[in-house]
Amino acid sequence: MPNVKIYIDDAHFPALRPAIAALLPGLREMLCAELEVDRTACQFAVLPVLALPDQPCLNAELHVLPRAARSRAKLEAVAAELRGQLAQASGSSVAVRIATLDPATYVALK
Repeated sequence: MPNVKIYIDDAHFPALRPAIAALLPGLREMLCAELEVDRTACQFAVLPVLALPDQPCLNAELHVLPRAARSRAKLEAVAAELRGQLAQASGSSVAVRIATLDPATYVALK
């Protein structure tokens, strides 16, 4: 895994959809390389949301399982890269949050 959800302010979604859609393959490659996972483990969802005008236009959430190589510093670097690529593609402000899941309670059926 990582599981990535990108929330886009509904007012901006139609204009940003093509650029974000075009960015997804490259984001997947970056995340897979940085987090050392296979492409099939990476899941994206891009969703329009009703947002407040004082919030970032894009909000990305990344959920990952812990690994020794995924230190806080490594995850901060991944978050910065994700934020930079989304900001460049959208020309908008972006917030990124990463959560490490508890492997003992995480369940995935595919």
